[in-house]
Amino acid sequence: MSYFNINRATLIGRLTREPELRALPSGTSVCGLRIACNSARKDAEGALVEKPNYFDVSVYGPAAESVANYMHRGSRVGIDGRLEWREWETAEQQKRQAVSIVADTVQFLDGPRGERDSADHEDAADEDGELAGVGAEEKDLGF
Repeated sequence: MSYFNINRATLIGRLTREPELRALPSGTSVCGLRIACNSARKDAEGALVEKPNYFDVSVYGPAAESVANYMHRGSRVGIDGRLEWREWETAEQQKRQAVSIVADTVQFLDGPRGERDSADHEDAADEDGELAGVGAEEKDLGF
């Protein structure tokens, strides 16, 4: 019987909203992100169908401040981290639970704000599954 556990998540995607920086009571900075990663599958007729997947990510410490300063909605990002499960009760006494990613490493895959290479854009999907094409302007991105 093995006693080893593996809890790793590695994703490349685009930010679907502006990073949200806040401070914990301890003073530690934490930045909340939501990223979209498309996956593709063949349907019953053999056509390739893309489906967006959305992930909540938390970044802590100095990296959180860098993410908040230099990334924006539509930025490409690489995340390496671990999954974290949490549960809570709402004001109406309903139990809720969620799985999110705590980032250990964040890679900025675009240049500084406004200096993205339009040829490097991958298709990005919004929550309704609509795709923005290669080279789309940021305001045209679906998220």
